[in-house]
Order: sequence, then structure tokens, then C-alpha cells
Amino acid sequence: MVQMLVKGNDIAANLANAESCLQAAAANGADIAVLPECMDIGWTHPGSREHAGTIPGGEVFGRLSAAAAKWKIFVCSGLTERDNGKVYNTAVLIDSNGHLLLKHRKINELDIGKPYYATGDRINIVDTAFGRLGVMICADAIVEDRSIATALARMEPDIILSPCAWAVPPGYDNDIQPYGDLWRDAYMPIAEKFSTYIIGVSNTGHMEAGPWKGWDCIGASIAVDNTGKQMQQLPFGVTAETIVYVHCLVK
Repeated sequence: MVQMLVKGNDIAANLANAESCLQAAAANGADIAVLPECMDIGWTHPGSREHAGTIPGGEVFGRLSAAAAKWKIFVCSGLTERDNGKVYNTAVLIDSNGHLLLKHRKINELDIGKPYYATGDRINIVDTAFGRLGVMICADAIVEDRSIATALARMEPDIILSPCAWAVPPGYDNDIQPYGDLWRDAYMPIAEKFSTYIIGVSNTGHMEAGPWKGWDCIGASIAVDNTGKQMQQLPFGVTAETIVYVHCLVK
């Protein structure tokens, strides 16, 4: 779980940080690394309109693909994608040879994100040596009837990977209102009912542009096991950058 700092519209810094984190994760024996939503530019940053890249083929995807192959690690990451004149909030799953296995475009984008991203039109899974893997992005999990997560879970993934960008308004007091219930309420019933792990990984850092300018991304990433119990909640805070390892027992 790579809870990394994402700097708004600073692709070079974010890529360098992601590569360093992937090297560290691989060195510590990780098979799969999950990075946050829109890791390259930052969620809802206006720079998305100008600097979104292609998948595959773009610089950001190419660098992540090369890192996956170099350090022999699977990578799931949120990216900002341009395709046929549209920009998408996308997540990729790359294998340890650098090959694109799966691409998911976010379906349940929040209203504030709709001016920046087109809507995805499908969900999918892929079989790997580590089991069947599915991918969703952040608010895909919190549709009121859990329809997206349920449909994905009905495809029988062993693990659902979810790049996220969880943010709070200025002055949020985590001691008074500990962050995370929204995601536990979304993840736990699906994980228990369908016997799937769910790994949600958010970024840290200030949001310096866009509709939530002044808000903070605060990590607090959550992993739930295939019985619906929380395995991990990572530290909360705008500077709470960390890498944490969880073990998923897949039959």
C-alpha cells in the first residue's frame, strides 16, 4: 500500500516519487504495489485537461511500466488518461514484465470531478499468478446501492485494488471525527459477502488548485480482508506518506 505524496500538476516529481516507492516496495518483497488515484497530476487538478497522457504509450505509463519490469513487481496506479479528445480518471494494472493487464476508467465520478473527467463504461478483472484481480477507483465503491463494487465482486476476484484520493476540508479534526467509516461501510459488506480482499490506497498532500483548493489529501488508506475485517488503516495526515505491507491469502 503506497500512500505517497502527490503534488498537484507536478508530473516529474510524482513520477520520481512513485519510482522510488516501487523500488522500496519491491526490495521489501512486495508482489503488488497499489498507488493512489490520479497519481500523476492529482485528482481534479485543472492541469488534467492539458497534461493527461495516453495509456499505453504516454510518458507516465511508460515510466511505470519500465519500473514494474525493472523491479519485477505488479503495479496498480491511478493515472490521468487522454483518449479521442476525452480525459479519463483511469487506473491501470501492470504486470512484472511491464505489460498492461487491465485498464479501468472511473464510473462514479463525484460531481466536482465531472468537468475534468469523462465517465467510464465497463468493469473487468484479470487472472494472474496471484489470483483473480479486479480494479475500481475511489468513489466507485460508494454508490448508494454499492452496485459497481457488487458487480465487480460478482466476477469473483480474489482481491479488489482501489486507487483513491481521500480529502478533508481545512480544519478537519481527526481526533474528534476519526476518518474512514465511509470506506469501511463501503468495503466491509462487499468483502464479507463475496469473500474478496479490498485494498484502498489514498495519497497525501495539499490540494492547491481545482474545486477543492485548500483541502488536504490525508491518506488513512484501508485494507479489508476476505471476511470483511479491517486488516490495516494507514496513518492520517497531509504529511503521512508511508508504505505498508499486507498479506492476502488467496487459494
